[in-house]
Amino acid sequence: MPHHDHPLRIALLSYRSKPHCGGQGVYVRHLSRELAALGHHVRVFSGQPYPELDEGVELETVPSLDLYNDEAPFTTPPLRQWRDWIDALEVGTMWTAGFPEPLTFSLRVLRALRSRHGEFDVIHDNQTLGYGLLGVQRFGVPLVTTIHHPITVDRRIEIKEAQGWMKLSKRRWYSFVGMQGRVARRLHSILVPSHASADDIVREFGVRRSSIDVVPLGVDTRFFHPRPDIPRLPGHIVCVASADSPLKGVATLLRAAAKLATERRISLTIVSKPRPDGPVERLVDELCLREHVTFRNGLDDTELAHLLASAEIAVVPSFYEGFSLPAVEAMACATPLIASRAGALPEVVGDSGAGRLVSPGDVAELAATIAALLDDEKERTRLGEAAWTRVRERFSWRAVAAATAQRYAATIATTHHRSPSLSSL
Repeated sequence: MPHHDHPLRIALLSYRSKPHCGGQGVYVRHLSRELAALGHHVRVFSGQPYPELDEGVELETVPSLDLYNDEAPFTTPPLRQWRDWIDALEVGTMWTAGFPEPLTFSLRVLRALRSRHGEFDVIHDNQTLGYGLLGVQRFGVPLVTTIHHPITVDRRIEIKEAQGWMKLSKRRWYSFVGMQGRVARRLHSILVPSHASADDIVREFGVRRSSIDVVPLGVDTRFFHPRPDIPRLPGHIVCVASADSPLKGVATLLRAAAKLATERRISLTIVSKPRPDGPVERLVDELCLREHVTFRNGLDDTELAHLLASAEIAVVPSFYEGFSLPAVEAMACATPLIASRAGALPEVVGDSGAGRLVSPGDVAELAATIAALLDDEKERTRLGEAAWTRVRERFSWRAVAAATAQRYAATIATTHHRSPSLSSL
């Protein structure tokens, strides 16, 4: 594999980078920190919400109109705050029920880099896949793109779950996915976190398999590690998921919890902020689970690690995952994991007995598996130890950064080979 013996100047692009959930902000923070620790110079270009970054990494904000902020989502800003035609496009797409951020961020970052592309040896996009990237690619600077998983899977599941006119609304919201597929097919260097995700991207987006390299994601073991000083709370279950997304299977877990609550004392903490009176909130009431279920959000790494370490079981009930940082974080805390047999989750858990797998959407199987583990302390201890061993062997951010930097070097070499005249840029 080609390598560079000097530090690389890296532009890392992320259209939204929420620090503690959603995956993108987590990826940007830890990858940038470890790349900097390896001696590279990293500048993150991000729209709102902005990431939390560590010392040694620079942030360049690429502000949008922030139409989807937590305090006042879908609120149109006053006309005097609109700056240009990209802002108008952003508002117009929101007004017509679409999601504009991948496109509008890519256009803004194209404009930001147009006169500055000579400052960077490589540009790394974190699943924006907007048309503006095709303009960035024409600069001749090597471009690497991470695709965590094809959003076509999210779209298919959410449309299937929607009722009535909401089906049409969901189709419009996910209209950006067609653009992402068209852009992905024209890129030369794509990183994905799992072999399952690679297969899905080839199938869903029509990307050449030869353009894809698998680099698993990592976990920050400074925070996520076994904590024997924190007692496990009897019957305590934790799930880290976007509660209102049908893809994440939270409804399945709630129904399993309702079944368990009739037989034993349990408590379920879901790390998420569900919509007030949204489908998950309503389901909690329908199942009479208010005294058993707690929602928490905005946790920093230390708080989340302590929460996971206090649980007897962690559950990832998703119908699909391109990887699953929550699964790996639970494993790192030696918390016994139950996960769906879906997407990359079997690949994350592995065949070494580091977790239990269940059929996605099967309430009875999930409830029975949770009950069996709650009743078997010896098996919980064994699962936790096997999970921590697997994390140390396979999932570290330093290894992720080193593998990513190797891919940068290979892309730089092949880009310059395709266009020798660009080597002087």
